[in-house]
Amino acid sequence: MALDRDKLWSEYSVTKAPELREKLIIEYSGLVKLVAGKLSMYLGYNVEYDDLVGYGVFGLIDAIDKFDYDKGVKFETYASLRIRGEILDQIRRMDWIPRTVRQKQKMLDAAYKKIEERSGKLATDEELADELGISVDELCNMQNETKITNVISLDEYMDEGDARIEPVENKDYMQPDKVVEKAELKKILLEVLESLTDKEKKVILLYYYEDMTLKEISQVLEVSESRVSQLHSKALVKMKQRLGGNMSMFLG
Repeated sequence: MALDRDKLWSEYSVTKAPELREKLIIEYSGLVKLVAGKLSMYLGYNVEYDDLVGYGVFGLIDAIDKFDYDKGVKFETYASLRIRGEILDQIRRMDWIPRTVRQKQKMLDAAYKKIEERSGKLATDEELADELGISVDELCNMQNETKITNVISLDEYMDEGDARIEPVENKDYMQPDKVVEKAELKKILLEVLESLTDKEKKVILLYYYEDMTLKEISQVLEVSESRVSQLHSKALVKMKQRLGGNMSMFLG
C-alpha cells in the first residue's frame, strides 16, 4: 500500500494529472473521516458528522494541491492539519454558536476559576453546581451544550501544527532542550491525569492513546455515548486549566 502511494505521489508531483489527483483524493478519503470523527467528540451533537466530512474533503483537496512531495514530509500529518483547519474554519465562518452558549461558557470558566482560587484545587461537579446555583444534572447539560467552545481555534492549531511537521528522515531525532522540555511536560501531564476522576482518565487514555472511537469507549465503560462525550469535555476543561498552551502536545 505504501509503495503504491509513493508511486502515485511520484507520478502526480511530476504530471499533476487530474486523474491522479482524483485517485489521491479517494486514497486518503479515510483520513477525512478519521479527523472528522475526532472533531465530532469536541462538537458533540451540535454538528452532523456528514457535514464535518464534507468540510474536511475541501481540506484534503487543498492539502493535495499544496503538498510538496520532494520535501520528505509525511502527507498524513500535513493533510490532517489542513483537513482539521478547513472544518474549524468553515464552522467559524458560519458563526452558528449561539450567544447563550458563549455566555454559559464564560459562566463556567468564571466559576471554575473562583473555586480553584478559593480552594487551591480543581472544582468538583457538586462544587461547581453549587457555585452556579444549579443542580448537577443542569450542570451536565450546560457542559454538554458548551463543549463546542473548547474547540481549538484554527490559527492556534495551525501555528502549533506547522511547528510539529518534521521531515520523515529526522523523526527519530530531537534537540536536547526539547527532550528536557518534553520530559517536564510529561511529568505535568501525569499530575494532571491524577486530578481526573477514574472515568475521565479512562476516556482520555482510551481516546487519545488507544485511538478508540466514542462508541467503542461507551461499550468499554458501559455507559452511553452521550455520557462519554460529557466525561471527555469535563476532562478537557480540567486539563486545559493546568496544561494551557502545552495541551496540544498531548491531544489532537
